[in-house]
Amino acid sequence: MSVFRSIVFSAALAGVITGAAITGAQMVGTIPLIQKSEVYERKAEAPAAVAPTDATQPAHTHDHGAAAHSHEAEWEPAEGFQRNAFTTGANILTAIGFALLLAGIFALRGRTVSWREGLFWGLGGFVVFTAAPGLGLPPELPGMPVADLSLRQTWWVSTACATAAGLGLLVFRKASWAAILGLGLIVLPHLIGAPQAPAGHTDVPEALSHSFVVAATLTSLLFWALLGVLTSIAFQRISRT
Repeated sequence: MSVFRSIVFSAALAGVITGAAITGAQMVGTIPLIQKSEVYERKAEAPAAVAPTDATQPAHTHDHGAAAHSHEAEWEPAEGFQRNAFTTGANILTAIGFALLLAGIFALRGRTVSWREGLFWGLGGFVVFTAAPGLGLPPELPGMPVADLSLRQTWWVSTACATAAGLGLLVFRKASWAAILGLGLIVLPHLIGAPQAPAGHTDVPEALSHSFVVAATLTSLLFWALLGVLTSIAFQRISRT
């Protein structure tokens, strides 16, 4: 089988299994915490009652119109099957995308990649895409104040790229200059600092936010470990057929 087909098929297989497994983990760990936070978010977004203009006008008439307009403008999947289906689909697509990256790396290695090496690469993905950016931008629950989206995305991408380059220099270049430059690249985004959320009140309890950060980080660790192992096994077996 051609290398390209091996990459695609192994990534698809590993991505589907990993995405489905992570959805199950999220239903136990992170999704219940998100649902609890959404209760606080809805309370904070509830419009205040408008005083009636005369004795015959109900105080909530205007609010119902505004709420209806808001719900018409913003669509979101319904609770239950629809929301779970969208979550599963998003997880599978994300897993396939990263599995393509891993399988491409395995193909470039030009030799047999064991599951242990796959685990190593998976843990590297966790450091690059979760641990390093998470030091400045930890996972956030709905209803919490956040910085501007474009600034957060720019810092996240820059941090992931700098961390990947730094780890590559540390692991694959056995020279003092490479070690110094690699460490500098890893530290640099954190010296610059992540964009800070504006000061503001949130009803989301600190304990709930802390639990979510822990649960989301552990789920991501499981995601990358499982994806690395499954992609390496699938790539090697499909390559032999």
